Amino acid sequence: MTTLHFAESLRELVGGVDVVLSDIWGVVHNGLESFPDACEALHTYRSRGGTVILITNAPRPADSVQRQLRKLGVADETYDAIVSSGDLTRLYVAEHPGSRMFWLGPERDNSIYRGLDATTAPLEEADYIVCTGLYDDETETAEDYRGMMLKARERKLTLVCANPDIVVERGDRLIYCAGAIAELYRELGGEVIFYGKPHRPIYERAMRLAGERQGHQIDRKKVLAIGDSVRTDLTGAREFGIDCLFVTRGIHAEEFEGLDQLDPKSVLELFGHPPKALMRELKW
Repeated sequence: MTTLHFAESLRELVGGVDVVLSDIWGVVHNGLESFPDACEALHTYRSRGGTVILITNAPRPADSVQRQLRKLGVADETYDAIVSSGDLTRLYVAEHPGSRMFWLGPERDNSIYRGLDATTAPLEEADYIVCTGLYDDETETAEDYRGMMLKARERKLTLVCANPDIVVERGDRLIYCAGAIAELYRELGGEVIFYGKPHRPIYERAMRLAGERQGHQIDRKKVLAIGDSVRTDLTGAREFGIDCLFVTRGIHAEEFEGLDQLDPKSVLELFGHPPKALMRELKW
């Protein structure tokens, strides 16, 4: 398929859909404010019997993500559950008791190991790295960490990436995330374990939670993913075998100017395999 389907509303797409797996950042909010139409769309879908699982590459536990959503005005009734890459990273840390962790990320992400039997150590003494982001994502890029990553590679340390996103929106700007450092480390020959989209574990956990709420195993043909990133949301959904609604107002907004005029070749170059449908912003 090389043609694009533009949908006006979510209601067009959810006939026969039991579960929606929705991205958060770029779909539900932009880091500074929530999107009321998107929240209403998910709430309305739930009120009609659907299950909404928010899946996010936030490098924090689900309860921490929920607190942020509440601050931004996203009601708890908008969704059934949250699955974060931070939760999956915490499982890795919990499964490696006694190992020393070098934590790379801003102080606001310290919930990634809070309450766990985790010993932090300098890079020179650590057994592995957990990367939740840049120390200062307002001013830094991954290149600022090249020297550190070269030292880590010399020690053959595994880097656990708690957020595979390269960039996310913060208001009207794009800021770098842990995925940018992880990709640099991989290019340098380092070993990286990614938690979060587009990798399978986050989808498998979301499907288990959806099944618990529906009371039966979920048929992937009855699942719709929603997201704004080709690299994480669209690729992750395709590789997991579920349809994807692509929201164009997010991190790729500039690339999607004039999207309705793309020829088949350009569609393939932009998307690879196009999503089930596109929508500028999520609404019911």
